Amino acid sequence: MIRVGVNGYGTIGKRVADAVDAMPDMELVGIGKASPNHTADAAADRGYDIYVPEGREDRWDEVGMAVAGDVEDLIEASDIVADATPAGMGAEYRPIYEEYDTPALFQGGEEADVAEASFTARANYSEATDKDYVRIVSCNTTGLNRMFAPLHEEYGVERASITLVRCRGEHAVISADPVTLPSHHGPDALEVIPDMGPVTTMGMKVPTVRHHFHGINVELGETPSAAAVRDLLASQSRIHVVDGDLGVDSGWELQEFALDRGRDRMNLYENQIFEDSITMDGSQLHLFQSIHRESDVVPENVDAIRAMMGEADAAESIELTNDVMEIGDI
Repeated sequence: MIRVGVNGYGTIGKRVADAVDAMPDMELVGIGKASPNHTADAAADRGYDIYVPEGREDRWDEVGMAVAGDVEDLIEASDIVADATPAGMGAEYRPIYEEYDTPALFQGGEEADVAEASFTARANYSEATDKDYVRIVSCNTTGLNRMFAPLHEEYGVERASITLVRCRGEHAVISADPVTLPSHHGPDALEVIPDMGPVTTMGMKVPTVRHHFHGINVELGETPSAAAVRDLLASQSRIHVVDGDLGVDSGWELQEFALDRGRDRMNLYENQIFEDSITMDGSQLHLFQSIHRESDVVPENVDAIRAMMGEADAAESIELTNDVMEIGDI
């Protein structure tokens, strides 16, 4: 059993903790949590041991919440830590992970140089094998890499241009920085699949929640039919091609889609590619996809743990993760 600590229990961390806890080959040692709020109370209800930053124990005592120790105790007790702390804090924690000789994986909010490799299971699983520090690329880049990997293997990706319509977060207000041009997603995709042609990404933030949308144009090395591309993408376990007859054409409807299928926390781990948007113009592929910002990186964390610990190859790990989390069963 791989003993896993999850440091940070926010949007990503709580989902990673749930996934780790469900895996037959992993044991969740506990979670790192800074504040004794309702999220911490829910974690305690799930039976998770809670570890807090040193010196904050009194805050937890005041509200009657039990703690198992401090975060360094969690790090020491774990074979590996999934760091899901806010962006930038992972880099601050890395020296502590090193002090305890505990491997760690980081999220996409960290800079690439925090780790030895950037990771998407479908594209470069073996790059993380036996590494001590790995970064899971962002939710958007994860979604792009899942799409790029089969396209590049089958046809070659000569060039790509993507416009990312990014949900700003939980508050429907105009972002102070609505446009990022170019954005980090293209360079991050090439960190994972370096032999593709140029990838240019432009990002804009809009006052919506939970789902990002990508308008995608890819110049392929061949001229397949739209139907062939559709079938290729639909064959990927972490891509769901949304049937055009279902009437799903918004983030809200995707949330309902997830709820109606019993997905915990409205999780949609798979890319949601809209079938009717898949078109070919010569070698130019156009499509539209949605990425659930809260959950698409969660299975990547699980697979990275196995890769880093040398416990399974890509096919074995992805299949086990998918089976346990019911990914592709939608």
